[in-house]
Amino acid sequence: MDRPGRLDGLGVAEHALAIGTAVNVSVDVTIDLLTGRPDDDSDDFDHVVEASLNLASGRMVVLGCTDYGPDAARFDMPAGWTRVRTSRRNLEAAAFPDPDCEDEPEDMEEIRLQAWPAPYALPDIIKRWTPPDA
Repeated sequence: MDRPGRLDGLGVAEHALAIGTAVNVSVDVTIDLLTGRPDDDSDDFDHVVEASLNLASGRMVVLGCTDYGPDAARFDMPAGWTRVRTSRRNLEAAAFPDPDCEDEPEDMEEIRLQAWPAPYALPDIIKRWTPPDA
């Protein structure tokens, strides 16, 4: 298992996760709250990471870096350790958009967060995307 680093787009603390993006504009985010570990569909994504998050309050808060905290989306989850899988796709198109098609849906980075109750485990880089210029 690799330790998370700059190219992994993952920052981990006990009560918080930071998910990096390939772009510094809006991204499309989907959140799936699950009761157990999902199937591996990493072939459908460019970059997939997992980490544990301690939800002592039983509430998961999801917000972007420019979002206002009190307005952030909140989701009820069982209190305790939760596993979060972050699957990202369309990274190359988002990071290097066609100048003639900027701001088109096909140029948007897509992120899917899946969360389920699970014991603590070290972060895992399931699939790593490396930008062409890295």
